[in-house]
Amino acid sequence: MKKSFVALAVLAVAGGVSAQSSVTLFGVVDAGVSSYSNKSDNVGIPSLANPFFVDSVKVKRTVLSNSAFNSSRVGFRGTEDLGGGLAASFWLEAPISNDDGQQGIATFARRSTVSLSGGFGEIRLGRDFTPTFWNDTVFDPFGSNGVGASLVYTANNAFSTWLGGTTTSVPGFTNVTGSNYVRASNTIGYFLPPNLGGIYGQVMYGFHERDKYDPGTVTPAALNSQRTGRYAGGRLGYASGPLDVGVSYGQSTIGDNFFAGTTTNVKVVNLGASYDFGVVKLFGEYSKLKNEVDREAIFFTPTTDVDLKGFLLGATVPVGPGLIRLSYSHVKYDLNAPVTLFGSDDPKANKFAIGYVHNLSKRTALYATVARIRNKNGAGLTVGGPSFIATTTQLPGQVFTPKTSTGYDFGIRHAF
Repeated sequence: MKKSFVALAVLAVAGGVSAQSSVTLFGVVDAGVSSYSNKSDNVGIPSLANPFFVDSVKVKRTVLSNSAFNSSRVGFRGTEDLGGGLAASFWLEAPISNDDGQQGIATFARRSTVSLSGGFGEIRLGRDFTPTFWNDTVFDPFGSNGVGASLVYTANNAFSTWLGGTTTSVPGFTNVTGSNYVRASNTIGYFLPPNLGGIYGQVMYGFHERDKYDPGTVTPAALNSQRTGRYAGGRLGYASGPLDVGVSYGQSTIGDNFFAGTTTNVKVVNLGASYDFGVVKLFGEYSKLKNEVDREAIFFTPTTDVDLKGFLLGATVPVGPGLIRLSYSHVKYDLNAPVTLFGSDDPKANKFAIGYVHNLSKRTALYATVARIRNKNGAGLTVGGPSFIATTTQLPGQVFTPKTSTGYDFGIRHAF
C-alpha cells in the first residue's frame, strides 16, 4: 500500500513537471582586479602657523572584485504554456559575490517575479528593474557596471536612497530595500506586447506597504514611516533595425514626516538613444533629477530641493572578436539655495572611461577598463572604492575637498 502511494506521488510530481514548458538555470560569474585612487585638495594656504601643510591627500584601495563587466548572479526561470496564447512564467534571480563567497542565494534581490502574458502584453508582479533605470543601463556602453559606469547613474543612484524606515529581510544583507532607483519591490508592472512594430513600453507601481491610522492623530511620530518606499514610473520607446530610443519617468518617495506634512520625493526623467552604424555604435542619454520636499503646511519653509542634470555620450567599436568601449559623462547639481557650503558655483563633475572586451567565446570574455572623474566646486563622485578624505587627525586644522577619482578593472566573465 505504501509503495503504491509513493508511486502515485512520483507520478503526480512528474506530471506537474511535464506541464512546465521550460525551466532554466542561468547565471554569470564575473571576477577581476579593481583599483581605486581618490584625491582631495587642501582648501587652505600654506602659512607659518601651519608647518605641516600638504597640498593634497589620496586614499587608495586594490581589491579582487566581482561584477565589473556583468553583474554576477544565479537564477531560475520557467514558462508554462496555458493554451490560447496565454503563458505563465516565473523569474528568480539572486546576486552573488563570487570574489569572497559571502553572498549567495540568500535573497532574490535582482529579480523575483511571476507573470501572465499573452496577446495583450505581460502583467508582472514582484521585484524588478524600474523603468527609469533601463535607460541608464541600455544606453551606457559600460552598462552601469564597474569603474566605467556613467556619472548619470552614479549621481542619481546616490540621491535615491531612502531617508529611513528600511527593513532587511536577511541579516547581513541590505540589497533588498533602501532604494527604488535600480529596482523596486512590491510592484505591479505592465509591458506592451512585442508585436507593435518596434514600439515598446512599460508602467510600474510599487506599494510602500505602510500602516495607515484612523484618526490620523494616533499615527506614531516616526519619521519615514508612512509613505516612504512608494514608486511609480513608466517607459516608452522605439527599436527597429539600428535605432533604439526611449524616454522614461519615475517618482520614488524616499522620506516623509507625517505631522510636519512633508513628503520627500525623487523625480527622474531621462531620454536615451543608440544607433548602430556597424563599424561603430553611438550612445547618448540626457537625465534630469529633482530631489524635492512637498509640503502640506501653510507656513513657508526654506527649500532644501536639489536638481541634478546630466548627460552621457558614448560609443562601442567592434574589433575582430573584441569590442572597444568609450564614454564621456557629466553631471551638475543645482542646490536651489542662496548660501551653500560649496560657495556660489554649483558642484559638477565629468568622467571619461575607456575599455576593451575580448570575447574568447559566446559565453566567456576578458575585459579591461580605465576611468577618471574630475570633481569641481564640492562635488564628490568616485569611480568606487574608499571615500574622499575631508579631514584627518594626523593633519589637524586642515580641510580637503574632493578633486579626482581614478580607477581600473580587469578580469574575466563567464555566463552559463
